[in-house]
Amino acid sequence: QVQLVESGGGLVQAGGSLRVSCAPSGRTFRSYAVGWFRQCPGKEREFVATIGRLGVSTSYGDSVKGRFTIFRDNAKDTVDLQLNNLKPEDTAVYYCAAGLLTTSSPLGYDFWGQGTQVTVSS
Repeated sequence: QVQLVESGGGLVQAGGSLRVSCAPSGRTFRSYAVGWFRQCPGKEREFVATIGRLGVSTSYGDSVKGRFTIFRDNAKDTVDLQLNNLKPEDTAVYYCAAGLLTTSSPLGYDFWGQGTQVTVSS
């Protein structure tokens, strides 16, 4: 069992930047791919980005390509998501997840964090 903790969410103006971070609690997640998803009330969970175990393989959702970057630091055992040029439609709860596959499907992830709120004002 891997428990995940997200941090770094907050309120930012459109065009601004934030970095959200994901870290495991009690057990390393170095052997897992890690993905970021987001969800707004009443909407399905949306794929944002994923990164493989070694930090080499990455993939992004179409709505965030060119604006968000996923990083992995296995020495610190963290996976960060840098959010640049934020738009009001990026407002959501952002979740990190760990699994064996580098996939855009939430079904491919076995462990989930509680989420961190990102709010972008216009």
